[in-house]
Amino acid sequence: MNIEMYKVISDLFPICRSITGPGIKKSLKYFETLNPKFKRLKFKSGKKVFDWIIPYEWSIKDAYIEDIKSKKKFANFKDNNLHVLNFSSPINKIVSRKKLFDHLYSLKQQPNAIPYVTSYYKKNWGFCISEKDKKKLTKKKYRVRINSKFTKGYLDLSHALYKGKNSKEIFFSSYLCHPSMANNELSGPVLISEILTYIKKLKNRKYSYRCVLLPETIGSIAYLSKRLKILKKN
Repeated sequence: MNIEMYKVISDLFPICRSITGPGIKKSLKYFETLNPKFKRLKFKSGKKVFDWIIPYEWSIKDAYIEDIKSKKKFANFKDNNLHVLNFSSPINKIVSRKKLFDHLYSLKQQPNAIPYVTSYYKKNWGFCISEKDKKKLTKKKYRVRINSKFTKGYLDLSHALYKGKNSKEIFFSSYLCHPSMANNELSGPVLISEILTYIKKLKNRKYSYRCVLLPETIGSIAYLSKRLKILKKN
């Protein structure tokens, strides 16, 4: 990995991305600035793409579990954005320990790790926490606070096409919707960006090259709904 690629990962790693919302928009804009060949496609919330529906935009400002007496916070979103169940519904109330534990996600096999869990298509709230910290939650009640919201908007993705002598295309695709996991998510988009840097320098391209950056599953389905005939043809 060169210095430029490492810088891109360092810049994008802290952003709380999801399949919709400000995180993925900001990340797509970053790659569009790096490579102006990338153009944005938008799909309106509620739009049907094949047999799927474009979800609302999700945004989040804060989330934590709070000890009512000491005010100590656990699973603090501001410490690590993996701590919140991605696409979590908002909540601000005092709950029992039993109720809280029904909404906690941890990995017994990796007691120091924070898992990444989503609830894109089912309304839910929750926290992801290390098994080590979960064992510290011994009080009978806790305040749970997730300051998130859903709004009508758009699902965003970016695509680029470098034409060659032949209309037949070589196709690159990568997801860009997961937060703070370099190997899982950022490695793909960063590598594609570097490949494009190489492709645009080729003077006599035999084939055309198509690249897309999008949110997982729903982004691919949305893109296919717009470009299926072209992709099948080329």
